[in-house]
Amino acid sequence: MNDTRGVLYIHSTPSALCPHIEWAVGGLLGMPVSLDWIAQPVERATYRAELSWTGPTGSAAQLASTLKGWQRIRYEVTEEPSAGAEGVRYAYTPRLGVFSGTIGQHGDLLISEERIKHAVVCDALGRKEIMTSLDELLGRPWDEELEPFRHAGADTPVRWLHQVG
Repeated sequence: MNDTRGVLYIHSTPSALCPHIEWAVGGLLGMPVSLDWIAQPVERATYRAELSWTGPTGSAAQLASTLKGWQRIRYEVTEEPSAGAEGVRYAYTPRLGVFSGTIGQHGDLLISEERIKHAVVCDALGRKEIMTSLDELLGRPWDEELEPFRHAGADTPVRWLHQVG
């Protein structure tokens, strides 16, 4: 099996889960992991961390699968393309669940013909508008929900918007 590289972004998690995440990630990667946890200003009493990792192809899927079991966590995990394998991106939020996308050699998100055909059929049958389906296939709802968490570092001001009207 080929080795590849990737990045794990924990965008928010309660402090009680921090050592469990380190233990689980370390177990999957086969080495102890100690993350630098930083307060996440977007969500009170949560922390964020990131880890660049190297491991066998498919490690991102294993990480995503393990982490999705903890409901109060938001994360993204990426795996770079390697010999004989496309890259992959997973994103998780408690509200949306898991997003999975295949990443090509040049960093583009690849959507299979069958998934696009399904979106077209759903639109034709009035089940879901084509643009909504395409947004979901591209991971847009996950990107919109995770964006504030991505940018809310220690020195980054957070703008709080309230729904009006």
